Amino acid sequence: MNKRIIIGNWKMNPLTEKEAEKLFEAIAQGVSRIKKTLVVVCPPFIYLDKLTKIRTRKIKLGAQDAFFEEKGAFTGEVSPEMLYNMGVRYTILGHSERRALGETNALVNKKIRAALASGLVPILCVGEAVRDENHGYFNLVKTQLSECLDGVKKTFISKIIIAYEPIWAISSTVNRHDASAALCREMAVFIRKVISDKFGGEARSTQVIYGGSVNEIDAPDFLKDGGIDGLLAGRTSLLASKFINIVKICEALNQ
Repeated sequence: MNKRIIIGNWKMNPLTEKEAEKLFEAIAQGVSRIKKTLVVVCPPFIYLDKLTKIRTRKIKLGAQDAFFEEKGAFTGEVSPEMLYNMGVRYTILGHSERRALGETNALVNKKIRAALASGLVPILCVGEAVRDENHGYFNLVKTQLSECLDGVKKTFISKIIIAYEPIWAISSTVNRHDASAALCREMAVFIRKVISDKFGGEARSTQVIYGGSVNEIDAPDFLKDGGIDGLLAGRTSLLASKFINIVKICEALNQ
């Protein structure tokens, strides 16, 4: 059985390498006794090299994106091979903030296949901007999953983590509102049905996690009643004590 997983997405934070090192070391110390929860931290690219040199077996490093080519004339991009060779093992792909900049399902699909070929574990983000009365958001998420996972071999689907991230619930969304464990469970069941229909029994081991301004207050509800295998924390992951508490909550539920 896979361990539950807690992922921290630092986004474009903190401002200096010294701050990044201090935050990472604080988290590493706080989760040093964790045994049954997988912890992944995804800092900005420029801090990855430094953080890989801090010895800790309790935290895996992830990137916030990865390109779909190995090398070449692609100014500003970072390839999965570069990340893997640096010691990175996970990468967030298709995050709503990148989709807002124009990233398409087709592009995310190319990145996923490249990441898998390089040995990285893709964290595929899916989620709707609004919840319409006609339940069109189910079709939107289904399309995201179908198009982003197009061409992925059945034997690889268990290596992909699906992060359900309703855009209307994340902290950067204007007039955001809270999601609930019940809504999360509904979508988690739907996501598993979609990937099961597409990949068959191979999809049973695929982990589905939740992201959407998750914090230490609502984390227990999502982990207990949300039908998920873990959490993707954004802003909360920049506060060492709060992020550590979420990890410890997850660990306690695994006992």
